[in-house]
Amino acid sequence: MIVTTTNGIEGFKIDRYLGLVTGEVINLFKDIGAGLRNLFGGRSQGYENELQAARESAQNELVERAEKLGADAVVGVDLDYEVLGQGDMLMVSVTGTAVTLSYGGTKA
Repeated sequence: MIVTTTNGIEGFKIDRYLGLVTGEVINLFKDIGAGLRNLFGGRSQGYENELQAARESAQNELVERAEKLGADAVVGVDLDYEVLGQGDMLMVSVTGTAVTLSYGGTKA
């Protein structure tokens, strides 16, 4: 499945707009001390790993929901991060439009 932040996909024609799809994940930072111990040069590898895992989970959820609608792609994708609670929770949300595509007059 093609997932893109652009509103179209070069070489393809959007045939149908199937609707808005989302993926959301809330991660709780369980061990803030471990994150602080990982600090190196102003970066925390532990937090970066958590962020990457949350982003991938949210994107996977988005793709699953688009597939259930019969989509070939998700266009106009927006990725948002929000800190919740006392700063110990992170919400990652991914939103886009599920579409069907054709290429050269044939279904993708």
